[in-house]
Amino acid sequence: MTDEKGKVSDKASEIAKNIWLAGVGAYGRAVDEAQGRLEKAGVEPPKLFKDLVKAGAALEEEARGASQSARQSVEDRITRVRDNFNLQRPVRGEDLLALHEKIDRLTNKVDALADALAASGTVKAPKKKAAARKKNPARGTAARKATTRRKAPARKSS
Repeated sequence: MTDEKGKVSDKASEIAKNIWLAGVGAYGRAVDEAQGRLEKAGVEPPKLFKDLVKAGAALEEEARGASQSARQSVEDRITRVRDNFNLQRPVRGEDLLALHEKIDRLTNKVDALADALAASGTVKAPKKKAAARKKNPARGTAARKATTRRKAPARKSS
């Protein structure tokens, strides 16, 4: 029985020694790999730096694209809101001039209708202020309001 115990003990010692040697070998291999990488890093920094710069440029371009996409999305939303409120573009001088011209045409039509009514005898002819307006067209809307606000004609009782 002692022989058997000795054989088992020798076998266990051999297994334990092999496990220890495997651990030491793994440690030695890790040290060798670390030294090899350290030596390569001493030679490869310019390449590594260039690779990092290239990757950074790609990320920057991607971020710029995302930024432009977000900006376009915001501008589209602003345009839709302005369209909803009819504020697409600011009022320009040409727009105001066109509006004044329309008001003048409508005023002339109203005057022509009033003259036609006066000629038919149903309404007394109003005093015309169109000559004063033509002399100074930049007087503003107050003058136009004064010419368009006329009292309704009194109805004749039959």
